[in-house]
Amino acid sequence: MAPLHRYLVSFVLLVCLCNGSVGILATKVGVRITNGFEDLSDINVQCKSGDDDLGPHLLGFEEFFEFNFEPNFQGTTLFFCRFWWGNESHYYDIYDQKRDAGRCSDHCWWLVKPDGPCLLNQKVGVYDVCEKWNPSQQGSERHRLRL
Repeated sequence: MAPLHRYLVSFVLLVCLCNGSVGILATKVGVRITNGFEDLSDINVQCKSGDDDLGPHLLGFEEFFEFNFEPNFQGTTLFFCRFWWGNESHYYDIYDQKRDAGRCSDHCWWLVKPDGPCLLNQKVGVYDVCEKWNPSQQGSERHRLRL
């Protein structure tokens, strides 16, 4: 085999491995969303990406909803969720690959509270990485294009 062909085959194999299409290096991410409303309120959650709508789910206190996916090769995977209960409605980017790839590599577990979601700190096993809801009802500019 000529050297150019050898390099080309090596490059194509590397791209396939990194993209997850071969499966050897493919890493799935699991997202879990748990109702942490201590007043025992039920919450509704509906998560979407640019490609998928995971449908609405009703969660009682300490119940959870989870899903798995493979982040894309470009580093742009985004799942955002709407949470609603009573007269409240909020949005949050539950998985943003640019933000989360380094802090929750294979599982991103969230405890949702009235003031926002808290990410499980995998080093200490506590939900202590707390975030605020997205600033607007419709979420970030990226969301408005998809909702």
